Amino acid sequence: MKYSWNVAREVMRLVPPSGGTFREAIVDFNYKGFSVPKGWKMHWSPNSTLKNAEYFSEPEKFDPTRFEGKGPAPYTFVPFGGGQHLCPGRDLVKLQILVFMYHAVRKYKWETVLPDEEVDFILFPKPVDGLPILLQPHIV
Repeated sequence: MKYSWNVAREVMRLVPPSGGTFREAIVDFNYKGFSVPKGWKMHWSPNSTLKNAEYFSEPEKFDPTRFEGKGPAPYTFVPFGGGQHLCPGRDLVKLQILVFMYHAVRKYKWETVLPDEEVDFILFPKPVDGLPILLQPHIV
């Protein structure tokens, strides 16, 4: 199950389940030449971290082995948030993902109907044509 969870984590790194979050500046600060006054609302996108080559080598490459050993540095893999904003349901979600993967892979052969389908990223990833798939039961 360890490798299966690494596969799920890599999928969540490449296509985060959340489009981001909003935070309020608690002090005035400058960032890359921009002044941000205290009280302004800011949007943080997980892609700014999850696809950053500083934290993940070859960030566009699908590589579940990047989660082996020590894995990513703290607060760089954040599909469930972090710190005081860590999702309280993350362990339940992990269990649900692993159970789904087990049954989906063991019982069915999957084939995408539109292998080059585009994905819109407006808050959440959404396949343009709905991601039609062809499922065929494995015959044991």
